[in-house]
Amino acid sequence: MASQMIREWAGINQFPTATQDKLLGLLGRLKQENVSTMTILVMGKGGVGKSSTVNSILGERVAAVSAFQTEALRPMMCSRTRAGFTLNIIDTPGLIEGGYVNEHALEIIKRFLLNKTIDVLLYVDRLDSYRVDNLDRQVVKAITEAFGIDLWRRGLVVLTHAQLSPPDGLSYDEFLSRRSEAVLRIVRLGARIRKQDFQNHPIPVVLVENSGRCDTNELGEKVLPNGAVWLPNLVEKITDVISNGTKPILVDKKLIEGPNPNERGKIWIPIILALQYFFVIRPIRQGISDDINQETRPLWELRDMGLADRRY
Repeated sequence: MASQMIREWAGINQFPTATQDKLLGLLGRLKQENVSTMTILVMGKGGVGKSSTVNSILGERVAAVSAFQTEALRPMMCSRTRAGFTLNIIDTPGLIEGGYVNEHALEIIKRFLLNKTIDVLLYVDRLDSYRVDNLDRQVVKAITEAFGIDLWRRGLVVLTHAQLSPPDGLSYDEFLSRRSEAVLRIVRLGARIRKQDFQNHPIPVVLVENSGRCDTNELGEKVLPNGAVWLPNLVEKITDVISNGTKPILVDKKLIEGPNPNERGKIWIPIILALQYFFVIRPIRQGISDDINQETRPLWELRDMGLADRRY
């Protein structure tokens, strides 16, 4: 982290005063909990609005966004500081290539994150998608296998393109509920989280609208059709995750490479050796000793040893 250039978070000044006050209040809450640095990892498929969400949070264009531009293969970390608080956001390439999980992109992300600590995962998808499929599940599975199931304890589902009119006469809240349930179910199945654990530690769902067509309230803040001021709401959910009692995820070599196969089962070696001695080697030795003691020696051997009856 220290090698990254950290700049003053000037982009926050672009937000309406009400939004600035809310964001600074949330960061102040974290500082009261002795949290002065926050690192957010943004992941998901391509074209779902990951980079746009990074730009929206920072209030400046730090990640290139274009409908006609191929996503960069390398992750990018932007660091900003404000009032003694450092915010790091890591934008990553999409994880789908040609209808499959892009293992090469995932490997690049893993190497980029080596020795970094992740405080929050933003798993980004679109609200205006109407289905989930096995490919979504494979993306979640790939993230879990790369960084561990505990990452989801620090996770948020972010649904972009939230300024929409629901289809088929559904209300906005009803459409949101159905779409959220579908995505969360895919996360649970893809990450293989037990249903009870998922209920005990639910993953929050947050709405985002990065486009300029987002409505605003009387204070100039961007609001969604359900009336939520989405940017402060997103940051508030992020701070809630940091304060939920779980540990941040350190992406160390052991995490990304898995356990050393040579270390597997070493704890059982002394036990196995002891069992072999008491149940195999020791009985064999005892049996050999008993056979030797019970063996009838030939007369000539006894005579040579002075044990044979002299009459013979």
